[in-house]
Amino acid sequence: MAHPLIPQITDIANPIAAELGLEVVAVIFHTHERPPSLRVDIRNPSEDTGLQDCERMSRALEAALDATDVIPFAYSLEVSSPGTSRQLTTDREFNAFSGFAVQVTTDRPLNDKDDKTEWQGQLVRRDETTIYLSQKGRTIQIPRELVSKVSLDDNNEDKS
Repeated sequence: MAHPLIPQITDIANPIAAELGLEVVAVIFHTHERPPSLRVDIRNPSEDTGLQDCERMSRALEAALDATDVIPFAYSLEVSSPGTSRQLTTDREFNAFSGFAVQVTTDRPLNDKDDKTEWQGQLVRRDETTIYLSQKGRTIQIPRELVSKVSLDDNNEDKS
């Protein structure tokens, strides 16, 4: 379950990122660590996300969080790039990475004929019930209820 402060932190982080020409892709609060750790993953939509992007966002976000006192206890802030091997979780990420090579992992096989639980292809789209992949021009439909993970896949050679 997400920490209850995540929506407030996200509301503060998004306009800061936009002003810096960046996007917030994930906000994770690890309260089981001492001190608690707030990780904000960002992406630069116009070029590779670099260390300077992370530093600019970190300074601006830290100042804003301190000014609002939304987090009433000591914590560490980490701003980073999620990299290209990260999981896709939000509708925004699925839309942004449509056409990219992905790997879908399921909890169990799709049917009784095959014990396959990993699928690779180009992400077509996701709706409320299904994830659609293209494999060599053929669309594969994977029920979302079976999906445990969807990650970007740089090793996929299927350029359908």
